[in-house]
Amino acid sequence: MTQQRENMKYWIALRYVEGLGNIGVRNLLQSFGAPERIFRAPLNMLAAVPGIGAKTARNINDFILWERVDAELDRAAELPATIMTCQDPRFPRRLLYIYDSPFLLYVQGELRPNDINIAMVGSRTASAYGKFTTERLSRELSLHGVTVVSGMARGIDTAAHRGALSVQGRTIAVLGSGIDVIYPPENEGLAREIARSGAVVSEFPLGTPPNAPNFPARNRIISGMSLGVVVVEATEKSGSLITARIALEQGREVLAVPGGIDAAGSRGTNRLIKEGAKLVENVNDILDEIKPQTSFSEDLQEEVEPLPPAAVVVTPDCSPRPRPAVSGKEGLLIKHLSSHPRTVDDLIAATGLAASEVLPALLQLELRGLIRQTPGNKYILQE
Repeated sequence: MTQQRENMKYWIALRYVEGLGNIGVRNLLQSFGAPERIFRAPLNMLAAVPGIGAKTARNINDFILWERVDAELDRAAELPATIMTCQDPRFPRRLLYIYDSPFLLYVQGELRPNDINIAMVGSRTASAYGKFTTERLSRELSLHGVTVVSGMARGIDTAAHRGALSVQGRTIAVLGSGIDVIYPPENEGLAREIARSGAVVSEFPLGTPPNAPNFPARNRIISGMSLGVVVVEATEKSGSLITARIALEQGREVLAVPGGIDAAGSRGTNRLIKEGAKLVENVNDILDEIKPQTSFSEDLQEEVEPLPPAAVVVTPDCSPRPRPAVSGKEGLLIKHLSSHPRTVDDLIAATGLAASEVLPALLQLELRGLIRQTPGNKYILQE
């Protein structure tokens, strides 16, 4: 067994521990540094980690599903597929920052750290107008160097992917099933096309069926890895409105394409616009909204330096070091942080900064190891 496979099996095993979720895994990594150490840790030390408790600690100590883990690794090699951890420098940087961030992604294709991602979502029963508008916007975004993210569902999602592919652009499909279980099945060919020029991604283990509860979880990844979400068509009870709500909670931009006042498929998007979403009439409306959040020039195509690799691991035995000097928005946030946890809302109120300024700055500080996130989406200074 190669060392890489040996290391990966502990990451996958964390996925199969009963009662252990993404936040618990993150707390364990901060305490023990590596998955292998988690499985070798004493019961009392595991139970002392925030959010773990005695029952989950016992489940870690008693873990026996190693054959299942080996089968997962064998299946990934057959596909082939990459199993990417949150410590991989290719892992989507913005996704590291969201609440309940996944610690593993299963990927076919290529994820690029410097992609400028925009999500496009909407109704599965889209109108001809909705599909045409989606393909046009997706195509024009691709021509400006933007990567289009969607969920590969019928209707608007499919149109978004096809629009990007029509001009050899990059597009990412985030699934609510295992990446080897394509849903809907008629999109199997589309999935292969996407993997050749972009990526098909899922947080769910291989073989996971497209069960209904998976899709809201999938939606947080679609918005979490993107700068903003464009909703093209949505009824008043559409799942796309859930994605828009999640995007707002994550500090992402929400944009919507207006539709006819008598069209049921436009009631959700028109309501979003009334509630403050940016109205989209053409691709420039989207580009103008995201340019301030990037380091890119007017054409959004210049190279930028990648952020440092995602450093989720915190070494427990590090000796104290002088804290690096920070300035600007990051320096302002540091002044209002201490060992007492503060929420994002607290920091917005204390600093006077907008959510769109606070969230990226917090991410930068966390990546530099100056602060860390605690349970409940709160932040403290890193000791």
